[in-house]
Amino acid sequence: MIQSANSHVRRLVNEKAAHEKDMEEAKEKFKQALSGILIQFEQIVAVYHSASKQKAWDHFTKAQRKNISVWCKQAEEIRNIHNDELMGIRREEEMEMSDDEIEETTETKETEESALVSQAEALKEENDSLRWQLDAYRNEVELLKQEQGKVHREDDPNKEQQLKLLQQALQGMQQHLLKVQEEYKKKEAELEKLKDDKLQVEKMLENLKEKESCASRLCASNQDSEYPLEKTMNSSPIKSEREALLVGIISTFLHVHPFGASIEYICSYLHRLDNKICTSDVECLMGRLQHTFKQEMTGVGASLEKRWKFCGFEGLKLT
Repeated sequence: MIQSANSHVRRLVNEKAAHEKDMEEAKEKFKQALSGILIQFEQIVAVYHSASKQKAWDHFTKAQRKNISVWCKQAEEIRNIHNDELMGIRREEEMEMSDDEIEETTETKETEESALVSQAEALKEENDSLRWQLDAYRNEVELLKQEQGKVHREDDPNKEQQLKLLQQALQGMQQHLLKVQEEYKKKEAELEKLKDDKLQVEKMLENLKEKESCASRLCASNQDSEYPLEKTMNSSPIKSEREALLVGIISTFLHVHPFGASIEYICSYLHRLDNKICTSDVECLMGRLQHTFKQEMTGVGASLEKRWKFCGFEGLKLT
């Protein structure tokens, strides 16, 4: 029974050693898996950082830029958490190794060897991660070059189309400008013609105004000349040409009779010329011409007599 108990103890120790070995292997697998995850996160963060550069950043919209910034922060946080966890595992291993060194020198040698192996593996993993990052950067550069080439190839036909459209628009504008210039020249010619017509019309108007003013002056002068004639005709004591002839004959007769003559003597002289002459008409005519003829009384008593004298020379001075 004691032997069976001793064998059971040995079996338990062996099982413990096997479990410890399994645990170490599991830790190594977990550490390797965690380091692989960290490498992938490093690549993801590197991709986000490369996308945040100015050349690639200009190709994204505002919403895409915001999403990229948020995703980059999340990836960095998760990477830092896993990195801290991996470093904690390594510190625990180092602490366990230091405890084992205090207990057993042989175990310290093994732990040192395992630490060196783990460091070598960590360096190898870091080297692999750096190589993968370098490959990722190279792929990213190639993608950017391809995208830039596509953009240039896409921009070239667009630029050519824009240039063609601009050239067509420029030609259309030039043709329109030529038409406008021709219309402007026509309008200038029409304007010059209108100016000439306007000058001619103004000259005609000036001539008409001058003629009108001359006509108005002539009319005014005619009216002024007619009105005095009418006034003189209306106010003249001689009403007809017959009376003017009688005045002339009577004036001649009285001129040769400076001492005057009676109305009967004058009428007897006129009856020789015309039997139709009336004495009263002659006396009335001579009475109207006060500056040409004047009547005087001569004699005394029964010899009192009325005589007419010619006073035209004296009356001329008075008028």
